[in-house]
Amino acid sequence: MLLEKRRDILSDVSEMEGEALKKSRMDAAGDLSSMPIHMADIGSDNYEQEFALDLMDGERKMLQEIYDALQRIEQGTYGICEGLGKPIRKARLEAQSWARYCVEYARMLEQGLAPEQEESTSGPEKELGSEAESGEI
Repeated sequence: MLLEKRRDILSDVSEMEGEALKKSRMDAAGDLSSMPIHMADIGSDNYEQEFALDLMDGERKMLQEIYDALQRIEQGTYGICEGLGKPIRKARLEAQSWARYCVEYARMLEQGLAPEQEESTSGPEKELGSEAESGEI
């Protein structure tokens, strides 16, 4: 499930990057005219690009969570709550396969009653670039 979700996200991110980072309005809209662009159009284009970049940032964070879950599988700690050290229920892992915390600890985090554990600092950034470039998406 994790590998499938990772593949889907990598595909989505690559597609969003291609659309969001077009070099000009002519490229983005297919506009072949050389007429001046209205300022409101530029604002709309900027908003759409910012929105797409924010979506990509969320996808990258999700990739990091998936990468961390894959690391936990390799380390033999997958399915163990990082906060309480007890097993995460199967239903939670089926719903959110990258879950780091059991429901009890996740609620404690939401209420500010528990500290969040440190996140990994290595991960999918290198993976994202290499898979996108090699066509493995």
